[in-house]
Amino acid sequence: MSTTTSAPTAPAIRPLTTRDTELLIDAAVRAAEDLDVRGSVSVVDAGGQLLGFRRDDAAVLISGETSTRKAYTAVQLDTPTADLVELVRPDGLFHTLPTALDRPLLFLAGGVPLHRDGRLIGAVGFGGGAPEQDHRIATAAIAEVGLA
Repeated sequence: MSTTTSAPTAPAIRPLTTRDTELLIDAAVRAAEDLDVRGSVSVVDAGGQLLGFRRDDAAVLISGETSTRKAYTAVQLDTPTADLVELVRPDGLFHTLPTALDRPLLFLAGGVPLHRDGRLIGAVGFGGGAPEQDHRIATAAIAEVGLA
């Protein structure tokens, strides 16, 4: 009699949902209003595809592009963009990264990866305020929704 054992299977990852996206956007809008910042928020999935976006009526138009690029950068590198700024300076370890890739990366604070059960499921990006404000808004939205 032969017995076979199978390797334990990893639990399925629950991807970022439309509901998660709506909650993140609403939370980011509230956090921005608390700081009196008018901007844009973008949410991308683990593959960098845009799931949701909102721009405040009074936001500068470029905030839409910056919020999306920040989210994309955060998910591609699984790192908050605030942690990457120093690394791409002329004397930084990754100083050539912004020009080495043909991708819409942006190394300004405001993009933060999203995790569920320790696995990367997407990222949120905020643009429109000072970089520190954008980072604070994105992290406040994530904390409110419970994704880290």
